[in-house]
Amino acid sequence: MKISTQIQYGLRSLCDIAYNSAGSPAQVRCISERQGLSPRYIEQIFQKLKKAGIIRSIRGPTGGYYLTRRPEEITVGDVIRAVDGKSIQLVFCSGDRRTAKKACDRYGKCVFSDVWGEASKRLMDYFNSVTLNDICEEAREKGVGI
Repeated sequence: MKISTQIQYGLRSLCDIAYNSAGSPAQVRCISERQGLSPRYIEQIFQKLKKAGIIRSIRGPTGGYYLTRRPEEITVGDVIRAVDGKSIQLVFCSGDRRTAKKACDRYGKCVFSDVWGEASKRLMDYFNSVTLNDICEEAREKGVGI
């Protein structure tokens, strides 16, 4: 299992806003420079984050993007669901029943789907417990930037 680059870059960009913007709107150009990411790619990801209500934008020369909630209220799980449209499932048979039934000829006859389902649940529980603020605090404690 791999976390998509959109999730990784979306999380990095949101943490950049939380860490560096002090409540002011952050411009994609600045985030792009600090993170070494394509501004175009950030904009694509931000469209999904806007649709999910995690960020908003302000137009104009002093505009940019800002978080709609405090960093301690936005979790890694929120970002995953906003970008991918669903929670992480380690294997296809641990997710939606209809999809799993179509994709696996052993669906309903395999004990491993319970193992993978529980592992997926625990992973998402962890992601739902880690906030942008937690990540920013860890960066400050380690003396590294975001």
